[in-house]
Amino acid sequence: MRILMAGASGFLGTRLVDQLVADGHQVTRLVRRPPRTPDERRWQPSAAQLDPALVAEADAVVNLAGAGVGDQRWTERYQQLIRSSRVDTTSTLAITIAGLPAADRPEVLVNASAIGWYGNTGDRVVEEDAPAGEGFLADVARVWEAATRPAEDAGVRVVRLRTGLPLHRDGGLLKPQLLPFKLGIAGRLGSGRQWIPWISMVDWLHATTFLLARADLAGPVNVVGPAPVTNAEFTRELARQLRRPAIIPIPALALRVALGGFAQEALTSTRVLPGVLNRAAFTFRHPDLPSALHAALHD
Repeated sequence: MRILMAGASGFLGTRLVDQLVADGHQVTRLVRRPPRTPDERRWQPSAAQLDPALVAEADAVVNLAGAGVGDQRWTERYQQLIRSSRVDTTSTLAITIAGLPAADRPEVLVNASAIGWYGNTGDRVVEEDAPAGEGFLADVARVWEAATRPAEDAGVRVVRLRTGLPLHRDGGLLKPQLLPFKLGIAGRLGSGRQWIPWISMVDWLHATTFLLARADLAGPVNVVGPAPVTNAEFTRELARQLRRPAIIPIPALALRVALGGFAQEALTSTRVLPGVLNRAAFTFRHPDLPSALHAALHD
């Protein structure tokens, strides 16, 4: 396929580009700066500027763009950036797709979302049919997903990737924890009872390419592993694989002092299952946390 991608330079995007190219697809990357390579094209989503001809040339559009949720302290300004970096890119792509003649529209828009949609579910298990929860990230996910509506209303298949926490030593949930764990100064966060919807990087990549190809699948899809664990369980397993102690719990108050508004999200319990992927007979390479963590640390 000819795939137009936004967010191709991020933690997930760089790996997805490599996977798609290895699978034989042609990927054109949207960038905000002047293009530096033949596979880059410029756009300005904050000003809703995108050449419709670029979209018309594509069989599929993938949008993973968005400022990192845990990259900075949550000031009011950074919260606005988290929201706008997602909504502006999604809206620009969806409106451009909808504005094309039907014959020129891509077959599918695969757009990032997040398990933040569900808010705090406590111990309650949820799948894709659960309503949006409460909190900042749930509010962001609600408007983020709604921004795909023009493409959907135009008859294009839209897949909303409600991604969990991908595991890889070079980023995401795992990278900032490795040094404290190796130094033996890590432990569970808060009570440790909150559920973590992890997924291995290999499974995230294969799930995304699986959804690109499956013309019968659309709407929200939980891209998470099939066996969520609590933070305490995650902590114990990571400590075991690193052969380090993890006996120093981090109190909720300390998290709030260090992280500000993001602390509440870090303490949120989201017990999510991959309902759509399970029913579609998707095969997880790493169906449990021990195998996923081993791959993240050693592969």
